[in-house]
Amino acid sequence: MEIVLALAIGVLTASGLWLVLRPRTFQVLIGLTLLSYAVNLFIFSTGGIRIGAEPVLRDRAGALAQYADPLPQALVLTAIVISFATTALLLVVLLVARGLAGADHVDGRKDAEE
Repeated sequence: MEIVLALAIGVLTASGLWLVLRPRTFQVLIGLTLLSYAVNLFIFSTGGIRIGAEPVLRDRAGALAQYADPLPQALVLTAIVISFATTALLLVVLLVARGLAGADHVDGRKDAEE
């Protein structure tokens, strides 16, 4: 399971970086979104990957030994909300910039000038 998660994080990161380096603003926006997904998966994986296990671990006597760490889940939930708001704000800024500049290139050039 760890190798699948590592591959997913790697593919999301590579795709996100490739899209961030593209010349169009919408591709940059999608690239930033993919990068945020990769970071969320990475943070979530730091809490430990256990499938079908109890969140509360018990020792041999049946007493509570330790709890699962809820911090990664809380951080990912907060990051999802913040990335959604940031993506919405960035989309509005990009639409206004496209309306003012007349092009959706990152550097502001038009297609005919390429």
